[in-house]
Amino acid sequence: MQLFAFGINHQTAPLALREQVVFHAENLVQALRDLVDRNPVKEAAIISTCNRTEIYCDTAEPREALRWLADYHQLKAQHLEPHVYQLPHEQAVKHAFRVASGLDSMVLGEPQILGQFKDAVRTAERAGTLGLLLNKLFQRTFSVAKTVRSETDIGASTVSMASAAVRFAERIYPSIAEQSALFIGAGEMIELTATHFGARHPRHMTFANRTVERAQHLAERFRGRAISLNDLPSQLAVHDIIVSCTASMLPIIGKGLIESALRARKHRPLLLIDLAVPRDVEAEVGALDDVFLCTVDDLGKMAREGLNVRESAVAQAEAIIETQVGDFMQWLDNRELVPTIRALRDDAERARRREVERAVRSLARGENAQQVLEQLSHSLTNKFLHAPTHALNHANDDDREQLLNMLRRLYQLKQAE
Repeated sequence: MQLFAFGINHQTAPLALREQVVFHAENLVQALRDLVDRNPVKEAAIISTCNRTEIYCDTAEPREALRWLADYHQLKAQHLEPHVYQLPHEQAVKHAFRVASGLDSMVLGEPQILGQFKDAVRTAERAGTLGLLLNKLFQRTFSVAKTVRSETDIGASTVSMASAAVRFAERIYPSIAEQSALFIGAGEMIELTATHFGARHPRHMTFANRTVERAQHLAERFRGRAISLNDLPSQLAVHDIIVSCTASMLPIIGKGLIESALRARKHRPLLLIDLAVPRDVEAEVGALDDVFLCTVDDLGKMAREGLNVRESAVAQAEAIIETQVGDFMQWLDNRELVPTIRALRDDAERARRREVERAVRSLARGENAQQVLEQLSHSLTNKFLHAPTHALNHANDDDREQLLNMLRRLYQLKQAE
């Protein structure tokens, strides 16, 4: 078992690069199978969020897995590798524990990443790429994250990306209650953000999605209305706040679309909050007059404000993780011994069976039972002691003392006085 993890996140790569290596949910199963089928990788799981893309795997050829990531996204390896962190063995275990516990998030202590880990495990199970090693790693990861959150204040007063979006809007508009808000997409992040905005009672709330039925579900919950993505060109101008988070691989809101909306609005300010990775809004939109464009990285900076309570819990959380890493590595080291232990037991079992069969044949011939048992016990003793005795007799001067000490320890022998 050779555990290896690698990836990029908000600390190592800009948003422009992170959005190029995103794995969308509908493609993850096939991507995992492609990684395992075409490379020397025994197990694999992928975590892909707006802030990170990470791959955990069991492989003796890490370079092949790294090359696969670049090739899969049609990127040049030399363009990607400077931003990639590579974590072998124990480092990978510690990283998984820290990420799931919220210590490596853009928002310290945020709980959403734990659910994303669990989604990654379920996806790997569907793909058939989750084996003993990764299953054990992630189950322990969930346990560690639960311990950290229950025994420390790491999650206290957490400012989520959704609440940060509301804060940003309140910097632009004195009262959200006087504004109309348009939410594009129907996923978890949009629902969470709409909940925070809904608490401020915007004048109107509209939900747009490729599948109108899903938008209608949110519209009913928040007493808003649902529209299709095809209606966006006419609807952008009548909303003051636009929040977008879709799974589109390409921007769905371009500069020309916003320029038209601004003309219709007579250049009243327009706030766009882009929570998607890859981005839903073209970067050029941010340069337009009367437009305020906010990305996930912008919100991350806001969400990191006021961390005193949570930062005081980091040392305690790190101590818990350090102990748990040690326990997991001990389990992993013990697993490495299993083939040797199994081979040792198999060899002893074969010897036992041969001697028992020989004894049974002797008894069938009518030989004395006491003598047969004596011969059986002598033969078994000689079989089991032959290998260590032979090794000791043929050891050179440099190895003999070390071997002697090991045999005394194995057989609990007292050194002769």
